[in-house]
Amino acid sequence: MLFDNLQGVLRVVIMGALAYVALIAILRSSGKRTLAKMNAFDLVVTVALGSTLATILLSKDVALAEGIAALLVLVLLQYAIAAMSVRWRWVAELAKSDARTLLLDGVIDSAACRDERVTEEELRSAVRSAGHGDLDGIAAVVIETDGRFSVIPQGQAGSRSAFPARPEKQ
Repeated sequence: MLFDNLQGVLRVVIMGALAYVALIAILRSSGKRTLAKMNAFDLVVTVALGSTLATILLSKDVALAEGIAALLVLVLLQYAIAAMSVRWRWVAELAKSDARTLLLDGVIDSAACRDERVTEEELRSAVRSAGHGDLDGIAAVVIETDGRFSVIPQGQAGSRSAFPARPEKQ
């Protein structure tokens, strides 16, 4: 069915415009972090916002006020979790993972790769994608909190103060 009725199309246009304006206002007032995608938690919120917006647009069972309330709840919860994560370490540990070094000074940490479910081929691919052909020239490969790989060549490692802290051996 290509076209049901003009009223349905008009509803989507009006709801879409109003929900869009509301979402932009909410996001602007909540700050840049809301859509930063810094970790899995942030990504889930971003996807949930999109899903909620789609539901507002397409479901006749959801009033605009209800949809805006849902968007507000998601953004406020994300804001609250992010704020609490800064204050309390245990909240940060619940909401996000830490970055982890998978390769250090050209040597692959097989245990770290296994824990993070990264194959050595995926690690080598990340090094190649960063424009390097030799693991020996790499100071570190870090899997970041959002799942991206950071490849740091030896010549750019500096003091290594930005590297993730190595876990204590027990």
